[in-house]
This record gives sequence, C-alpha cells and structure tokens, in this order.
Amino acid sequence: MQTVDVLVVGAGLAGLSTARLLARRDLNVMVVDRRGSLSAGIRTTGIFVRRTLDDFDIPDHLLGPGIRDVLLYPPSRRAPIRFTSDRDEYRVADMAAVYEHARGAAESAGARVLLGVRYVHASRGFVRLEGAEPVRARFVVGADGARSRVARDLGLDVNRRLLVGAEIVHPIASGTTTPTFHCVLDPRVAPGYLGWAIDDGRHAHVGVAGYPDAMRAGIRHLLDAFVADAPGHLAPVGPIERRGGPIPVGGVLRRLACPAGLLVGDAAGAVSPLTAGGLDPCLRMSELAAAVTAGYLRTGDQRVLSRYDGGALRNRFRGRLSLRRVFAGIRSPAAAEAAVTVLRGRAGRALAARILFGDGSFPDVGPRLAAPVTDRPRR
Repeated sequence: MQTVDVLVVGAGLAGLSTARLLARRDLNVMVVDRRGSLSAGIRTTGIFVRRTLDDFDIPDHLLGPGIRDVLLYPPSRRAPIRFTSDRDEYRVADMAAVYEHARGAAESAGARVLLGVRYVHASRGFVRLEGAEPVRARFVVGADGARSRVARDLGLDVNRRLLVGAEIVHPIASGTTTPTFHCVLDPRVAPGYLGWAIDDGRHAHVGVAGYPDAMRAGIRHLLDAFVADAPGHLAPVGPIERRGGPIPVGGVLRRLACPAGLLVGDAAGAVSPLTAGGLDPCLRMSELAAAVTAGYLRTGDQRVLSRYDGGALRNRFRGRLSLRRVFAGIRSPAAAEAAVTVLRGRAGRALAARILFGDGSFPDVGPRLAAPVTDRPRR
C-alpha cells in the first residue's frame, strides 16, 4: 500500500493547481481522476475573465482572442443592449490544453497524476480506489466536482443549490466575425439563468443553464431548441463537441475543512453565485487551500484549518447571493422583458457593466499565497 501526504481527488484546474502548489512545498502528492483522458468530460465553458488573466499566468497560446463586446437580449431577441469595454474582458481557453498544461506543471513540481483511477471511499486515512491499489493518505483534497463524494465521506458540507448547464462547441471560419459574447435572458430556455453564445473568432460556444426543477422540457431539448435560433450562431466548420454538468451557485460552503481533508473548486461551492463563473475562484481558493493544508500537515495544529472557513467567506457574498435569488425568481418571459427594460436605464446599465466588466465577481480570499501557474519545477 502506498502512503502519501496528500491525495487530491479530481484532475480539473482546481485539483491540479492545488496539487502543484502542495508539491512545491515538498509534500508527497498524488492526484487521481476517473477520466482516462483530460480532454474527456470537460464541463466548463472555459471563459477566463480579465481579472484572472491579470493575476494568473495562463499561457497566451492556450487562449482565444480577446472579447470586449457583450450583447444582452430579452426573450423577444429584439433590441439587445450592447456593452463595450475599452479592454479585453474575456478570453475563451482550449480547456483540454489548459488541463494538460496544469498536469505538466503539477508533475514537474513533483506530484503524481493517475488517470483512469476512480475514488471509491475514504475513512481514517485509508482510501479505496478503483483502478489502483489502496492508498494511505494523511490528508485528502476533494476536487471532485459539484456533487463531491469526498465531501460526504469527510462529513463536510455539500452543494444544495445547483444549476444544470449544457453547451455545444464547434470551430467557425476564422476572421469572419467580431468576437462577441451574446447573453439571452429567457426563462423558457434557461430558467433563472442565461442562454449564451460566445464567439471568439475561432470557436463558437452555445449553451443554456437553469435550475433543474424548472427545466421540465429537459436540458438537451432546451439546448437543441436554443441552438436553432441563438443569436450570433455560426455554422460549424469542424466537429461539434457537447459539454454539460451541474454548476453550484449557492455560494462557498460553510464547512470546507476537517482534520482529514478539505474541498476546493466546485466541490467547495467556489463559483460566483451571480455569474456562475468558476475558473477564477478555483484558482484563488486553491492558493489558500494549499497554504492551509501545508501549514496543518507541518504543525499538526488544527487551528490552522480555521483559516479555510467558508462561513467567513460567505459574509462577503451577501450582495451576490441576494441578486442570485432575484435572478432565480425570473420565471416568465414578461418578467425577463421587464428586467431587461430596467437595465436599459442609466442605473441599470451601470449595474450590468459592473457585473460584466467589474473586478468583484469573486473576492480575494487572502493574500497572494503562492507562485503563479507556470512556476519552474522544484529542484
């Protein structure tokens, strides 16, 4: 039986980033993921916001062109509101390549990454795996998604408030369009959230998301219907890929850590309650998680774990959680039309621009605690 300091369950961006930072602190780290390939089962749209790109070193060649224009449509699709920034606000990443880059960085730091290995159960430091021999781990990091099995095994909080999203991605003819982010507020296709079409000049991403209890027609049916008349929809010039999965929007969970382990990424609810963006918060919270984990394993002092307190973080999300509840209550086309009408005014446009282009979607969770994504290997 192998013994490790930290077992990270899940090789998404949160898990791989946390593993890299822990390995650079001279901890023995193993990452397991049930997928046989990191290009399989991608669930994120891959939209990086300006703030993330400013603060983290994501390789430029993995990112599409910058996007400055956002069009917000009412259910009628008539007279959308245009918002234009003087800076590149969004860039869509090749997430399969981002994951591979993050895997390489984690392995260069000293972590072992095992694909095709499924986490089964953890109890008292003993972890059963399918596809590999059992592991004895001093600490387990749950980076296993919105419906985290690790969270349940460790007795930590689990996500209760979820959206379900689905998306198609396909290449488009290069140089034929201006990169634009189209957002449609229409509860008939995305109850309580949005339909979107984002075109970065290379690929088109067209998707919908909403609350499961309101999606009576089914997410696949709603997506296919939306794709047929989505604004900005462009003819594919290559293979079509389908993505989808649950998105936690209830805010950061209160109980995130215990002496046996902690949660990061979607498993921790580290997703903006308002925008449902998860790439920025997963990187920010991974830094804090790695610092706390290393400190706890070095000292054995359980008080160190109190720094990773979801309850304190939730206090900084009150406004976003309130707006999320308002958004969730928009369940009729007439209400959505009225909401867009409000956004046409000066105050409404200012609020929308702050959400779309501001720096406050997910607050900093602490000081800069670790080096950037492309650190050199540990010597």
